[in-house]
Amino acid sequence: MLKSKLHRVTATHSELHYEGSCAIDENLLRAANILENEEVDIWNINNGERFTTYAIRAEAGSGIISVNGSAARRAAPGDLLIIATFGIFDEQEIAEHKPSLIYVDEKNNIVRTSNAIPVQSEAC
Repeated sequence: MLKSKLHRVTATHSELHYEGSCAIDENLLRAANILENEEVDIWNINNGERFTTYAIRAEAGSGIISVNGSAARRAAPGDLLIIATFGIFDEQEIAEHKPSLIYVDEKNNIVRTSNAIPVQSEAC
């Protein structure tokens, strides 16, 4: 099940020669309930790349989203990304589960949070 999602964050750095990971502003980690060293899936809206790495903490309030190591070849500064985590839940937990969905502005400041993805209309 989807545990958390940072929706349309902007990559601020791409550090090829840094140990692999994705540095994420601590405020975003906390809001999305993502732990340091937790596996994250990253989907690049600009180029369609999809990859997995792990989260590390960047300075709170910095807005940093830094894609590091070999993953740096899959995202460039300015790219829009979706960062998601998933969890395994039993039936009782699923009935009560609500993901942490975090929406940001162009500087990766939180503008809205939710626990449900809006229903799409047939026009989509």
